[in-house]
Parts: sequence; C-alpha cells; structure tokens
Amino acid sequence: MIVITGAAGFIGSCMITKLNESGHSDLILVDDFTKEHKKKNWINKRYIDKIQRDVFYQWANNNAKHIDLIIHLGARTDTTEMDYSIFEELNVGYSQQMWSFATQHGIPLLYASSAATYGDGKFGYTDDMQTISQLVPLNPYGKSKNEFDKWLLKQTSTPPLWYGFKFFNVFGPNEYHKGRMASVIFHAFNQINETGKVQLFRSHRPDFEDGKQNRDFVYVKDVVNVLYWFSKHYKQSGIYNLGTGFARTFLALTTSTFKAMGLEPTIEFIDIPQDIRDKYQYYTQADIQKLRKVGYKKSFYSLENGVTDYVSNYLINRDVF
Repeated sequence: MIVITGAAGFIGSCMITKLNESGHSDLILVDDFTKEHKKKNWINKRYIDKIQRDVFYQWANNNAKHIDLIIHLGARTDTTEMDYSIFEELNVGYSQQMWSFATQHGIPLLYASSAATYGDGKFGYTDDMQTISQLVPLNPYGKSKNEFDKWLLKQTSTPPLWYGFKFFNVFGPNEYHKGRMASVIFHAFNQINETGKVQLFRSHRPDFEDGKQNRDFVYVKDVVNVLYWFSKHYKQSGIYNLGTGFARTFLALTTSTFKAMGLEPTIEFIDIPQDIRDKYQYYTQADIQKLRKVGYKKSFYSLENGVTDYVSNYLINRDVF
C-alpha cells in the first residue's frame, strides 16, 4: 500500500496518475479534501481510500503494517506568504512527524524539498548535502523546506530508505487551482486567450535583460517519472536535485506557449511586484550529476516539447492528467 500526501494538489495528483498507469491502485490519498475546486484532480483516479490530512496519523498508527511506501508531497507552497508560522506547522512540523512515523515503522520515504532552498544561488545549485546548512533561502517557503532538510540530516534514526527531491520550476497539468503560484505557462495561456498578449517581469538587475531571467523549467511528467523510478530502484538515501539540468529564459518559455497555440508572440514587460522583488530568483539550474550517477538515464522533456504537450493536451481541452 502506498501513501501519497498532497494527493489533491498539483504534483501529488499527477503522481497518482503515474502510479495508476503503472498498475498501482493500492493507494491511500492524503490531503484536505474539503476543497471542492480541486476535486477533478482525484475524482477519476483509482485508490483504496482518501484520508483527511489532520487525521492521517491517527489512521496511520492503526494501519502502519500495511504501508509499503510514503510519498510525501503535501506542503504549503505559496512563495509570497510571509508568515513563517504557517510553513513551520505545515511544511516543517508535519514533515518531521512523517519522518518519525516512517522511521518508527521502517517504511521507505520520498519527500518534496525545493530549489527555493538555494536562495540567490550564492552557493551554487549542487545537491551536495554538506552545503545545506549554509544555504540562505529568499522567502519563508524556501526557509521551511531548508529547515526540514537540515533537521533530518541531524537525525541518528532514519527510515530504511529515504529520498528528498529539490524540485526546480515544475509546470504542467493539474495546477489550475494554484492561482498566483501556478506556472508562467498557465498564466501565459490564459493571458493570451484574454488579451492576445503576455506580460513578463522586467529585469531589475543590470546583468539580465528583460525576459532573459533563467529558470530550470521541468515538466511534471518528468518529475513523477523520477519519483516512480526511485520507488522501484532503491538507491543511496539522500537529497537529490530534480530539474532538467538546463536553464531557459522566460522569453523562450513564452514564445513556446504562443507557438503551441498557433500564434505569433506579443510580449510586454511589467515591474516585478515590490513584495517579491528582493526575493526573486534570476537564475536557477539544477546540477543533476548525482541523479545520473545513481542510474536515472531517461531523458527529460525539452521546454518546447513540455509546453506543447501541456498546452495541446491539457490547457486547450481544460483536461487533467
């Protein structure tokens, strides 16, 4: 039996589809299922049961012997939320409980960290666990993810196997509910439909031209492929980067979105909002050597192919994965 937290969310619901497609229906979904606007993310999936997040540990303590794997993807992911106490409860405390539960019952654990832990990239983007204590995230969300990473590295008792994944800029189907936190592709598609153009953030640094801020954009289907591979090919426990290894510009991403819609690009630039301007990452690129060294050989979607699949098969049809 496989437990998936964050099951009603973006990556969690895509993970369910990946597991279903791979022949797994022995799934326990964990999330806040009172949020009706997320219902289409789980309604047609195959699973045993769904458990409310706030009563999960009560259920788990009675069913621990049946759990073979935990995929912990549930988290508060709003990078504009400045109240750290919210993240401390949902991202740090809840994850510490999950770690302790998995340790106590000898259950392998996969969990979501984040590239937001790298902050401005001062220490690079290598997933060397020796540098984690030095990282300075730019926002409370990134801090919460880094605090959990730091905490677990101090633990003397661990699950039998454990893997943390620093997700870079994930995009793809099932993110429709994320509002401001949805990917640029999602917002670009809707802006094009509404106005015929896309607004991108202007650069507020002299070393970057407008629209040429770089991110490692990774398609959600690649993310769940990696997670599934680790669930089947147990390797060295540790924290791994999960990106493509290639930084691309927002201009390239937006141009690909227009192309997937069969339109010529029309782009204008706007100032980065003051509340996130000094916390904005201008460059991220995953170093995925560790991922490759443990044996993950599958190629990643190119930005263009990922955007085309997302736009053509999901956004245009208002469909989910």
